[in-house]
Amino acid sequence: MMITYNRFAAVEYAKRWAYERNPEFSDFTQLGGNCTNFVSQCLLAGGMPMNYDYPLGWFYKSLNNRAAAFTGVEYLFNFLTRSRIDIVPVAKEVDVSEGKIGDIIQMSFDGTNFTHAVIIVETNGNDPLIAANTYDVFCTPLSNYNFQKMRTLHILGANH
Repeated sequence: MMITYNRFAAVEYAKRWAYERNPEFSDFTQLGGNCTNFVSQCLLAGGMPMNYDYPLGWFYKSLNNRAAAFTGVEYLFNFLTRSRIDIVPVAKEVDVSEGKIGDIIQMSFDGTNFTHAVIIVETNGNDPLIAANTYDVFCTPLSNYNFQKMRTLHILGANH
């Protein structure tokens, strides 16, 4: 059985916090970027349960008590796309044209390392509108970014 992902709640959260920081979470802007932290918060707002399987889980308790997947681009990708049977948010990689609101796009600016994450807030074929933190945006076209590679993660829900 899958726990349903509330995409609209995730987007509403993104709208609320795209230009501010939720004080319940640390701000990683000066620590390498807040983008994945923001995307993870959106997933939580969409009803995805935290996974406290340390160190490979996906959770946030404090700046010093969190999983790398909550704030790190590659760690989040690995966490969401690995096959697990316990309760975890689950995603599969899809073409950007298949992305839905609430899905995640990760970008590589050097063609090798994925270092930025955004959330889709409106679909528009191959140029969805996105929201992000670090360089705060909401309803900005993906084409405004100058990346070399990208991948879209379609959130399926959470195993239960």
